[in-house]
Order: sequence, then C-alpha cells, then structure tokens
Amino acid sequence: MSVLTLLTEYLSRPMVRNALIVGTLIALCASLLGTTIVLKRLSFIGDGLSHVAFGALCIAMVFSLTDKMIVVLPITVLVAVILMGTNDNKKIKGDAAVAMLSVGALAFGYLLLNKFPGRGNNNISGDVCSTLFGSMSIMTLSNTDVILCIALSVIVVIFFIVFYNRIFSVTFDENFAAATGIRNTLYKLLLSVIIAVVIVLSMQLVGSLLISALIVFPVLSSQRIFRSFLSVVISSAALGVSCAVIGILASIIFSTPIGATVVCVNILVFAICFVFGKLFFRK
Repeated sequence: MSVLTLLTEYLSRPMVRNALIVGTLIALCASLLGTTIVLKRLSFIGDGLSHVAFGALCIAMVFSLTDKMIVVLPITVLVAVILMGTNDNKKIKGDAAVAMLSVGALAFGYLLLNKFPGRGNNNISGDVCSTLFGSMSIMTLSNTDVILCIALSVIVVIFFIVFYNRIFSVTFDENFAAATGIRNTLYKLLLSVIIAVVIVLSMQLVGSLLISALIVFPVLSSQRIFRSFLSVVISSAALGVSCAVIGILASIIFSTPIGATVVCVNILVFAICFVFGKLFFRK
C-alpha cells in the first residue's frame, strides 16, 4: 500500500480529522503567542506553566474527574497571573518563582498519583509518562473536546489580531507603551491568561515537558530568515501549523508518539532554517 493511499484511508476516519483540527489550532495559537514570549525572554514561563498544569492534572486524576479541564485551566491561569506579576517583584524574581513552582508542581503531582492513584488507575508510571511526553489521547477526542478547542483557539486568535498593536508595543518597550497610554498591567494580565489557555491546550498534543518546544521552535526558525515582527509572527504560525500536521501524520503512519514526533519535525525545520538563513540572509 502506497503512502498516499494509506494517508487517504486514515484521513477518512473522523478521529484522525479531529486530531488534525485540534493539533493545527494548538500549533497556531502556540506559534502566535510564542513570538511575544520569545522576544520578551519569557520562554521559561511556558515551561513552568506546563509543569503546573501537570500538577493540576494529577489532582484531577486523583479525584477521577471526568472533565479535568475544570481543575487544570483555573489553576494554570491563576499561576500564570502570579508569575507575570512576580517579574517586577524585588524579593522573588520571575525566573526563581518559575523554578520553585515548576519543580514543586512536578513533585507534588507525582506524589499525589503515587499515594492516591484514584479509581481504576493501575498504571501510574504509564499515566505519568503519557502526561509528560504526550499520548495518543488526541486520537480519541470527543466532539465536545474539539468544539472547546476550536472556541478557545478562536478567542486566542481574535485577541492577538484585535490587540496586535498593543501587544507589539508591550513586547518591545513597556515604558514607551505606558507613555502612549497603553495599560501595560492589563495587557500583561490578558497575555498571561491566554498563555495559560494555550499551555493547557498544548498538553493534549505534546505533553507537559515538550510544550516549550511547540512555542519556541517555530519562532526561532522564523527568526533565522525574517527580521520584522509581523514577518516572524506570520511565518512562525505557518511553520508551527505545518510541523504539527506533518508530525501528526508521520506519527500515525510510523506508529510513533505524537508529541515527540511533532517536536522532532520542529527541530528538523529549525535546522533547515538555520542553514538557509546562514547561507542566504546572514553574513
């Protein structure tokens, strides 16, 4: 059976189409916000929030909650707001707060799963591995999950488009933005909430330990070739979506873990962009 025939057969299945829709939307949102996160040197926040989301997910698993988003999303959003606020705190710097929370959340989450595994959970190590590195759960998404992901993704994209100029100003120069009347605190708060939403969505695709790659790699790849903010935003979105689609299809065809496959595709694209940029765009 040829690869094209195999792909056609897989794409005829609703679960594969749902996985591609969700994966594409997650990659798009992560890439859009990744531009601001990388340029503001806040990449560590994505990593820290993913660990916090893991801890929250463990709490939901311990209580055997059917809809884990009820616990994971509010906790991650709350911590995101706290972390963005500690950047200007003289007592606890943002990077120190992230280190404390991320390590603490990982330890607390695993401890909970180990001591209180919850009803019907007989494979703790398997659950932890799937949560950290991604699982095939994206292939078993319900219509409700897909609709929720679409709704949240639309909100993220609309937010980015409507407030693009303000995001641009806050990203590059907060003092100048404040001088022009932009409320930095408000937009940093909104950004932290949106970042938390994207982190929670991304866990379904690549797992909590690989989320940073989904956010950072498309932006870094685009920066090898493009220089303007808008060009980097558009190209990183295109690269992020392309890598997600290729990674998901490759993982289905070759029976590899989806999260790891998507990240490896991103790494390969970054290497290509790096070489291409060195040869044609940089001295």
